[in-house]
Amino acid sequence: MAILVTGSGAAIPGNKVTNDELAKRVDTTDEWIRSHTGIGARHFADDGVLTSDLAVEASLAALKRAGKKPEDLDIIVVATVTPDYLGFPATACIVQDKLGAVNAAALDVNAGCTGFIYGLDVAASMLAAPRRTTALVIGAETLSRISDWNDRGTCVLFGDGAAAFVIEKQDDDEGRGVLTTWLRAKGSGATSLYLSQPRRDKTFEREPYEAPPAIVMDGKSVYMFAVKAITDTIEALLEESGYKLEDFRWIVPHQANARIVQAAAKRFGIADDHIYMNIEEYANTSAASVPLALNDLVEKGLVHRGDLVMAMGFGAGLTYGGVIIRW
Repeated sequence: MAILVTGSGAAIPGNKVTNDELAKRVDTTDEWIRSHTGIGARHFADDGVLTSDLAVEASLAALKRAGKKPEDLDIIVVATVTPDYLGFPATACIVQDKLGAVNAAALDVNAGCTGFIYGLDVAASMLAAPRRTTALVIGAETLSRISDWNDRGTCVLFGDGAAAFVIEKQDDDEGRGVLTTWLRAKGSGATSLYLSQPRRDKTFEREPYEAPPAIVMDGKSVYMFAVKAITDTIEALLEESGYKLEDFRWIVPHQANARIVQAAAKRFGIADDHIYMNIEEYANTSAASVPLALNDLVEKGLVHRGDLVMAMGFGAGLTYGGVIIRW
């Protein structure tokens, strides 16, 4: 049995904000953002739109492409760091209800920007059980809701969006599907990238906390971690799979910073036309980043049946890892 990708879809908010437009609100410039990150624009969800709304839009598109109905789903996994509710209920349960996926179990995965890779592994593993055949894996974020607009070093990096993938357990004699996953964490770097919030270390007292939760990042340490994470992930996937880099049609990294990806690509000698990047248009969308890039490949007709694709993520946790898929 194989775990095949049978459908994908995306939800891109219509509110596109260029660097020049953002510079009217934040003390920055288009030249600085582009030179340091490769980002040219980002999309923000309209007021009133929740992460679950973007997830549902992407999911409906993925289900349509896969020829499936919501009631066909056995599992829904939502990877996000911007859930509708901080804590509980799971955003996946809200998505399950909005879709009408009455037969599906639902859970969230919080693994930062590696969330979709983790979620894909979780869903594929759950499909190994009898009587489960179809799962929906979603990466969805509304990072504009937790960006600190007074911190010009971080707020320019992030955008909103969602992408969803239907995966199915099927017989296959072509060697297609989700072939290899490799996941790791480095919890010692937890405070290098986190969401500020009141401490919860007292039973009967609550710490006053006037500021809303916001992203806090040590840019230098995260950059250094990310470059090593990409290299370690590529090396591990190649070793475990037995493939060589030249076997892959596409390498799809988390769209965090074009400079990070370029540094890793230079080390491995990976040609530009084998790396897919869309950070210029969407910025860093955390758990939605990798699936948005993969869906781009599908919608642009750049990936074909039998193509070998490597995707990888790295982010808050700190977490990192990757997956090999034969399309």
